[in-house]
Amino acid sequence: MYIVTGGAGFIGSAMIWKLNRMGIDDILVVDNLASSEKWHNLVNRKFTDYLHRDEFWKILDENRLHREIDGIIHLGACSATTERNVDFLMHNNVKYSELLCRRAMERGVRFINASSAATYGDGSMGFSDSVETAVRLRPLNAYGWSKQLFDMWAHREGRLSSIASVKFFNVYGPNEYHKGDMKSVICKVYADIEKGLPIRLFKSDNPQYGDGESFRDFVYVKDCVEVLYWLLQHPEANGILNIGSGKARTWNDLAHAVYAAMKLPPKIEYFDMPENLKGKYQYFTEAEMGWLQKYGCDVKFHTLEEGTTDYVRNYLMKDDPYLEQVV
Repeated sequence: MYIVTGGAGFIGSAMIWKLNRMGIDDILVVDNLASSEKWHNLVNRKFTDYLHRDEFWKILDENRLHREIDGIIHLGACSATTERNVDFLMHNNVKYSELLCRRAMERGVRFINASSAATYGDGSMGFSDSVETAVRLRPLNAYGWSKQLFDMWAHREGRLSSIASVKFFNVYGPNEYHKGDMKSVICKVYADIEKGLPIRLFKSDNPQYGDGESFRDFVYVKDCVEVLYWLLQHPEANGILNIGSGKARTWNDLAHAVYAAMKLPPKIEYFDMPENLKGKYQYFTEAEMGWLQKYGCDVKFHTLEEGTTDYVRNYLMKDDPYLEQVV
């Protein structure tokens, strides 16, 4: 059995899609569905059982996890960079992760944790996933700080040699539709373009960059879950590991990729950056991905154009955009 926490979420449901494609359906999904639309992400998925995150916490706390487990992919967390309830983040993102990690290690179970590129803060210390860099990072928001706290706990406890804590960069792709303001720009602008509206991008307030010319490491969710599945099969690949494309692209590149996928001429407008972002906006992110070669991970990543085309034409343009049923 595999356990996927956050299994109804964006990356979690895509991970279950990948496991299903590999013939695996003995899966425990842990999440907090409540009144959200996340349940749609599970309709086409095959899994054994579902547990609310609070019920799963009790099982972990009382050490009642009795079934034999092949792997735990811990993607469940509050991922809102705007979350202000830090006590909630401390319990949900930090203490929960620590307890689950301890239970996995007690059983010798492969444990993969979702950290975040938000730990890199303003990017001034670069984007190396080395521990030497990690201990110096200063995240800019409480969400990033919560992820940093777990990574530093795992480092102090000597657990990074036995687990993979992965830092996702700018992930886009199917099953993110429930995320509201946290959806990728591709998902947001697709709806605007359908209405005949232009893509609107920030004007630059940095003389080194033109309008729409700041860089991000955009990574397709299908590539993310290919890497996660590879990590399940390779328990020797451990530590803090970036998951990005390794190639930064501009917002203008992204806009042109969406229009090309929709077979429409580009229509882009630039507007003034909000005052609260001036001087704080990040103009460059790019994952250092040297660990792929170090451990021999042979996953091939989509280019921005390839990923955007697949996402737009095979999902966003469909009546049912959720990842296809596994037959």
